[in-house]
Amino acid sequence: MRERIDAALQDAVESDDKRRAATLRLMLAAIKDRDARSRELGHDVVPDTEIREILNKMLRQRESSVRDFEEAGQLELASQEREEMAVIQEFLPRQFDERAMQNACEDVVRDINARGLRDMGRCMSALKERYPGQMDFVRASCVVKDLLRSE
Repeated sequence: MRERIDAALQDAVESDDKRRAATLRLMLAAIKDRDARSRELGHDVVPDTEIREILNKMLRQRESSVRDFEEAGQLELASQEREEMAVIQEFLPRQFDERAMQNACEDVVRDINARGLRDMGRCMSALKERYPGQMDFVRASCVVKDLLRSE
């Protein structure tokens, strides 16, 4: 994934796409920061799974910023955030829509025979194993919690 981001940065610089290049640099900086922390703890560079987590976090931050900018009437800034979101999303697996996420959560709850909130951890582990990087697991945890409460 790093190589894809590096190559995209080189292309953006060559084509003089300043917004894209700036966003890609931010992505690489966040990854390198996490790599440095990992090395301090005696580990290797972070794997692609952690890079996906970093990018998902960056995406959530921008979603929040878009809402804030729109509420404040700063539509140009909201538009810039959306452009950054589009660049980040290029490097993430296609995300499940709400219906697909609901179905996946229902399948996991049924498959592992979850009965109540005490099985929340098992459900989330199964979701993360089956669908790595394909859904927002914060939102998925809310769906699972609602399903388990109704059990």
